Amino acid sequence: MREKHFGLGLFSLLVFVFLLGPLLIIFATSFEPGIVLQFPPDGFSFRWYEQIFKVEGFLRTFKTSIAISLLGNVFALLFGIPAAYALSRSSFRGKELINGLFLSPILIPGIVLGFTLMKYLIVVYHLPMYAGLLIGHTVIMLPFIVRVVASSLSTFDFAIEEAALSLGAGRMSAFFKVVLPNIRSGIIASMLIAFLESFNNIDISVYMTGPGVSTLPIEMLTYVENHFDPTIAAISVLLMVLTGVLMLVIERLMGLSQFTRR
Repeated sequence: MREKHFGLGLFSLLVFVFLLGPLLIIFATSFEPGIVLQFPPDGFSFRWYEQIFKVEGFLRTFKTSIAISLLGNVFALLFGIPAAYALSRSSFRGKELINGLFLSPILIPGIVLGFTLMKYLIVVYHLPMYAGLLIGHTVIMLPFIVRVVASSLSTFDFAIEEAALSLGAGRMSAFFKVVLPNIRSGIIASMLIAFLESFNNIDISVYMTGPGVSTLPIEMLTYVENHFDPTIAAISVLLMVLTGVLMLVIERLMGLSQFTRR
């Protein structure tokens, strides 16, 4: 039995090394004092973290990514919360089909979805690039809003809402004053997860960007094609820290186990 536990522990350690090893290498190379990205680094320097703020493209696309992620989050919430409420509150014919439709953007390969959105939104309907990018990011954020909010609603006792209705509250009043306050943590968690998905997205953005409109991940890819200095490692470390902080907030709000609940 002890040998079995030792083997399982060793296997788990190897898996963690395999997953975290590349991240640790990127972290180390971001402090390389030289002009070439290499591991192990020859010394220790923060010069490439300072370089991030000197590259105009990074600052410009960072603002675009923030704006798209926040605005898309608003639209995804406007569609996703009512959808999650209807799917959790009611039973009707075709419910599973509609639920699958809302979750389909995370089931369809991102490259296929991005190409399809570009073909119809940009080529066929001639929407501005920024509008197409916003719609694309709203689409990929919607499944996360619906899934997480629905998970929160699965633990909500709708008898409380019925009590409010029996006491004279209107349907909308009961929804905003009774239901939403009780699932506040789930809504915030869904917003953070959707934000991360949008901010770090490449599959959709690579098709929905063009001259004058780009996101930070796409700008990073372009930078790597033309430069081989540790700047890209430094900005990757900052993004990893941002992701880790937001995931910690999500875990404290409702726990990661909530996201696997049907």
